[in-house]
Amino acid sequence: MFSPKRKSSNLDTTHVEASKKPKITPDEDADEDSPAPEIPFPDPNAAPDSLIDHKAALAYWSATEPTVTGVLGGFPQVSRVDLQGSSNFLAKLRRSSKHLPPGKKLRRAVDCGAGIGRITDGLLSRVAEVVDIVEPVQSFTDAIKGKPGVGEIYNVGLEAWHPDREGLGPYDLIWNQWCLGQLTDAQLVQYLQRLPKVLSEGGWIVVKENMSNHSLGEDVFDEEDSSVTRTDAKFRRLFGESGLKLVSTELQTGMPKGLYPVRAYALQPR
Repeated sequence: MFSPKRKSSNLDTTHVEASKKPKITPDEDADEDSPAPEIPFPDPNAAPDSLIDHKAALAYWSATEPTVTGVLGGFPQVSRVDLQGSSNFLAKLRRSSKHLPPGKKLRRAVDCGAGIGRITDGLLSRVAEVVDIVEPVQSFTDAIKGKPGVGEIYNVGLEAWHPDREGLGPYDLIWNQWCLGQLTDAQLVQYLQRLPKVLSEGGWIVVKENMSNHSLGEDVFDEEDSSVTRTDAKFRRLFGESGLKLVSTELQTGMPKGLYPVRAYALQPR
């Protein structure tokens, strides 16, 4: 799980490096004359994605309230405009599709990093007969179980989900939103490389994520939920490394000021 995030458009390197440093609390019982313990700071030159800690991320989201407000980081008002933008984006894809044109429900979709099923409820279950769920946080999937149209639920992180090995699908639509920031670059490429094997002919892999607007064009690590916000250029490079082609992309409009831009990508195997 991931969420929209408030970040300054004037974010600079100083701010980013400071955010990587752990907070230090003085030890009241320490001997004033004893040397201060050495604190291992992260390498300031380390790639942002190398700082991702899956255990820390899972702990953060497991402590998050299983509500729209909780999973959207305190921005529940974003949900309506986000879902409308996603619906429009998918409708455009289907109008240009020979294999999955409008007028009939998709056979099967999967909501990856589904959280409490906000996208399944508001979009996917309306356009697909069955929607599978991939989400590691048990309290989130407890809120999804038994809902109409929900198929299989996989309580694993995307880095550990291997639908190609388990013979899952085929999926007409594989939806990934506000979740890929929890994967390192290498894990993201490996994950995307697995998906074509469970994608139906003409189906789409959709990625919808926050975009880094760092002043130096860099990815940004967020230690609060142990995630990385990537640049558009980075995403496109990783898509290419994964053997996927970009068939459509657009920026989400109508988002509140002060949040990262959000971009949707539709991908298919080369």
